[in-house]
Amino acid sequence: MTLALDDILPMRRLTDQALKSVKYRRISRSVEEVGVIEPLVVARPRTPGAWMLLDGHVRLAILRGLGAVETRCLVADDDEAFTYNRRVNRLATIQEHYMIVRALERGVSEEKLARALDVDVKAIQRRRSLLEGVAPEVVDLLKTHSVNPVTFDVLRKMRPMRQVEAAELMLSANNFTSAYAKALLAATRQTDLIRPDKPKRVGGMTSDQMARMEREMASLTKDFRALEASYGDDVLHLVLASGYLNRLLGNTLIERYLTTRHPELVEEFRAIISASSLDEADRPEP
Repeated sequence: MTLALDDILPMRRLTDQALKSVKYRRISRSVEEVGVIEPLVVARPRTPGAWMLLDGHVRLAILRGLGAVETRCLVADDDEAFTYNRRVNRLATIQEHYMIVRALERGVSEEKLARALDVDVKAIQRRRSLLEGVAPEVVDLLKTHSVNPVTFDVLRKMRPMRQVEAAELMLSANNFTSAYAKALLAATRQTDLIRPDKPKRVGGMTSDQMARMEREMASLTKDFRALEASYGDDVLHLVLASGYLNRLLGNTLIERYLTTRHPELVEEFRAIISASSLDEADRPEP
């Protein structure tokens, strides 16, 4: 729904540092050029009065600075003032690429897009060709993550199968930086490169260091695959054993007997139960 800006109550005040940031300037240029694309999110007031702003403080400040009097808003059904931002999914790198490609196909010029996003035209051209030479499986693996664009430049130097392996390692480490991608490139065998006849060049590393990284990466990948394959069964066995031992020690007579006759076993049993509890606590919620 469309609301007057005077009826929207921000939950926090933007600092001077935020107002001078690159992010603020970029969003401001976008709003000036194409308007507000992503509506503000507000909570429905329980009593007549101001709508509480849940998401969009920067956009609200920019609109007020431009002299706007109203804007489109999304209304949240419940008041989630302290947790709403967990629900906001920012545009991933690959999704941004698709957005730029669609805009260009619909006739929007590169110059206008550059002004809207407050970037150089060359950056738009680079984002347009972001996925050239990247395996479709890699695109599918990384489509929901924020990935450094330089990472894709590094992946293009690898053969498709090695690209997939590198993407899976990035996901496992939750690291999508260009530095990590270059480390994976340094650890890639020459035969797994698009140009196997061209020696790898990674800044700050000698050919001997890269050869050692190749051997270490091969060994590490093998160990990781073995661990990944057995992890589910190992956790299941741990949970079953922990449950049995927990019930066993829950019996007063058995616990007293073991504590008197075999105190070392009681200590080991409690360690197993504790390990299972920690594993459950670290497991993400579904």
